[in-house]
Formats: sequence, C-alpha cells, structure tokens
Amino acid sequence: MAKPTIRQLEYFLAVAETLHFRKAAERLNVSQPTLSDQIKELEYRLGVILLERSRQAVQLTSVGEDLLERARYLLRDLDDLCDAAKSAKGMLGGRLRLGVAPTVGPYLLPHVIPLLHQKYPKLKLHIREDRARALEQSLREGLHDLVLTALPVEDDSFQSKVLYEEPLFIGMSREHRLADKEVITPEDLKNEEVLSLGVGHRLFEQIQRLCLELGALVQADYEGTSLDTLRQMVGMKMGISFFPRLYVRSEMVNDPQVVARPIRMKAASRQIGLVWRNNSPRSSDFETFGNDVLRGIRDQVDHDFMTLNDTKCPNP
Repeated sequence: MAKPTIRQLEYFLAVAETLHFRKAAERLNVSQPTLSDQIKELEYRLGVILLERSRQAVQLTSVGEDLLERARYLLRDLDDLCDAAKSAKGMLGGRLRLGVAPTVGPYLLPHVIPLLHQKYPKLKLHIREDRARALEQSLREGLHDLVLTALPVEDDSFQSKVLYEEPLFIGMSREHRLADKEVITPEDLKNEEVLSLGVGHRLFEQIQRLCLELGALVQADYEGTSLDTLRQMVGMKMGISFFPRLYVRSEMVNDPQVVARPIRMKAASRQIGLVWRNNSPRSSDFETFGNDVLRGIRDQVDHDFMTLNDTKCPNP
C-alpha cells in the first residue's frame, strides 16, 4: 500500500487544527472537495479513520488524536531539513515564523522590522502573538521557528539569547496616594492591591512573585487580557500594576488618567530574548537575527530604559 504524502499530512493537520473543512480549505487555498478527497485517501492509506464527520461538526477520533502529534513532528522535521539547506547557503532569507509575547512584540518590533527588511529583503517574517506558555508549546510542535518572549524559559530542549533587560514601572491613577512620588520603594507597596494579566503570561508569574516579596495583594477577581486593559483598569482606580518600561514609553506617557513611576527594587525587571529549539539547523541564523534586533534597538530606541547585552546604554 502506498505511503501518505506530505501534502496529505498537511491537509490532515489543517483540518485537525480548525475542526472545519471549509476553514481548512481556505487556509490551504484549495477547494473543499479536493481537501475531503485527500483526507479520505490518507485514511485509506493508513487503514484507519482519523476524523468523525457530521453536518454539525468535525472531531478527531482517538486514533486521529494519537497520530496528530506524530504528524506535527514529522512536518516540523521536514521544515528543519529545508531550513538546514538554506542555512548551508549562508542565507537569512525565506520564511521565518516568529512568535511574540503580546507584552513585548507590539512595542519593540516596530523599531526593528524596517532594519530587518532593509538588510534581508527576501526575508518573509510571519509574526503571531500569543501568551508565553502557548508560544513555547507551539515552538516545540514546530509551528514557530523562533520566539520573542520574557526569559528564562525552563526547557532543556530550547536555546535562548538574551537581548536586553527591562525595568518594570508601577502604574497607578493620577489620584493615587503614591502618584506624587518620583520613585516608589518596596515599603510603599505593602498591602497595595495589584492588578495582573491572566495565567499564561510570564508577566503574571513575575507579578505573583513580586507581590509575595512586597507584601502586596494580587486581585484574583480582576485579570487583564492585555497591558492596555490593565492600564484602563488602573486609570479607573481599581488598583495599581506593573508595566514594562517600553510599554510605559509607548502608551502611558501621554495618558492623562495614569502615571508610571520607577520602583527601587532589583527584582522589578525582566529579561527579554529569543528562544529556539536546540536542534534547529538555523541556530547560527537566529544568533545573527538577535544581533540585528539589538542593532535596531540601539539605532531606533531611546536607551534610557534598558540594559543591552549586559552593557548599560548611555542616556541620549
């Protein structure tokens, strides 16, 4: 019996991820009958039923669930093989699937993407935002080549490169009792009610640790879905929160409802870096990519808010 084709596995993966034939066909840019026929052919070649079909829904069978992960890793390894060929030619070109944490990407990438496009005109950068934990799982499964996120990432199968260290600021309403202080001390925050992002964000985990150390109280009933939501909640006097310096610079400086103040606390900072799989054949490319990102930061961003590569940038 003939073996499944790579294309058939890609079709199966698309249906398994969308649980919808029409959506999967649109993603793959093929007709729905073609997709359906290829899935049936894949099931025939494997000798098992992968999907339960009805007018209302599509579901994976137990066998389909078992084979889904194998299909993902097989396709990931094929991508790595192709990437190895590109890397051997000394190119940082083609497609690069970059996963970014929503507390990092929107406030950093606009400063560095123009430089990357100028230096690598053939580079096709596909960017997808997600929570840090989801990004890490997608990286394992081969859905991303590279991830931009807060560090550290506790996984021996990953390699990381620190780009910079960024202070966290305290954001509060302009009417808050601490709003007139130039610098916040740890003692100021004891028993303060602190708002946080939801589970899955690294910033959530860090705020939990900081509040435990400070004696502050995390409000479990109020979780923001984004930094913008947190800022709005702070402006409504629902509590205070921690905000990355780059976000403060981008979104909070001109907000009339809130203020952001530095905190005199060494632990109130985070490392931002790139993460990729240990066995990726493009590791040297990703090191180069990280260096180019650093160059873009130095050229485009005011340097009063971060530490780059363990060397403090001077004030402009």
